[in-house]
Amino acid sequence: MKPRDRILTALRHKEPDRIPIDLGSTESSSINGIAYNNLKKYLGLSGRTQIYDISQMICKVEDTVVKKLNIDAVPLLIEPKEWKAWTLQDGSYAEIPAKANLKRLNGREIVRFSDDGQVLARSSQNGYYLDDAYPPLANAQSCHDIEKYPYFKYFDWPEYIDETYEDLSLKASRLYHETEYLIVGNLWVHIFAAGQALRGFEKFMMDLILDQKLAHCLMENLLSVYMERVSKYGESVGKYVQVIEVNDDLGTQTGPQISKELYRKMIKPYHKRLWNYIKDKTECYLLLHSCGSIYDFIPDLIEIGIDAINPVQVSAVNMDTAKLKREFGDQMTFWGGGCDTQRALPFGTPDEVKNEVKRRIQDLAPNGGFIFAQVHNIQPDVPPENIMAMYEALDELGKY
Repeated sequence: MKPRDRILTALRHKEPDRIPIDLGSTESSSINGIAYNNLKKYLGLSGRTQIYDISQMICKVEDTVVKKLNIDAVPLLIEPKEWKAWTLQDGSYAEIPAKANLKRLNGREIVRFSDDGQVLARSSQNGYYLDDAYPPLANAQSCHDIEKYPYFKYFDWPEYIDETYEDLSLKASRLYHETEYLIVGNLWVHIFAAGQALRGFEKFMMDLILDQKLAHCLMENLLSVYMERVSKYGESVGKYVQVIEVNDDLGTQTGPQISKELYRKMIKPYHKRLWNYIKDKTECYLLLHSCGSIYDFIPDLIEIGIDAINPVQVSAVNMDTAKLKREFGDQMTFWGGGCDTQRALPFGTPDEVKNEVKRRIQDLAPNGGFIFAQVHNIQPDVPPENIMAMYEALDELGKY
């Protein structure tokens, strides 16, 4: 069975010849640049480590690695046209977008700033990732303040990306006609998380209760911009892409970020309008990335058009894989959940990793509806021996 057909079969809740595999088709099922360099060294592979997601230091997975690990899906990345050299926190070499304004301070601290010098994100002294440092609408007091913000049209489309829709269309056509991989379009288009980024986490969470008019105004403006983007995206690449990923973290380790009632009142209507619009403009399956404990929201997600969820955070409350499969497995595909990345993958022995993979396969694989990926991205401290133990177990146990 060809890779594209293998995943499409699983998405139809049927069993393909083996469990489909993903590494790198989304920015939430990929690998950190440090772990990637270590893995390539372990496998005796060379190549270019290109960091396309600066916040997470996530890299493109090269075709040599895709073939080595029998990966079935590839991303349609929106990329820079030029790259420049960068040194990762462990001293290893990588490349980052040429237009990315990154600076290393005090040894290890990394800062990303705008062209006019505003600090947009920064890492801690010993951190591996960049956290947002500038919520541009933090001081907005009214809908007028929201609406005069000039950069909505660029939100979720990094300023260092300079590929055009025409470039994207040509790349998508090549992937579709010249490879057999399933193609995932990464559209980002946050609603809930965008409010947190634009207003600041605490302020937006308070807005949802105390200033709902302001929250609605912000989300309406986002939705308008996103719909225009989706329309252009669908026209450019919709005929080549089989899955589109959208993002909005609704959970935490211990439960949902907000109640079901508040979600249904304030966020769900925007999700429904946006996600239905994507489906109107394309014929793609819709994959939602949402971290944490999202069990409470899954019936709503199914109702408003989500076909698959990622990363399936198995360590979070109410995210037991057997329970998820039993209750939602005939309607929802699980794109992830294949190996716990909080304990087993970084800290377990290779045998413990294999036992973890065996458990998740037993829970999630029957009757299709499962694309194997570790929970979220492979982190910098994961030994390459454990990464390969995960894939060895999958190779041994993953056939139907």
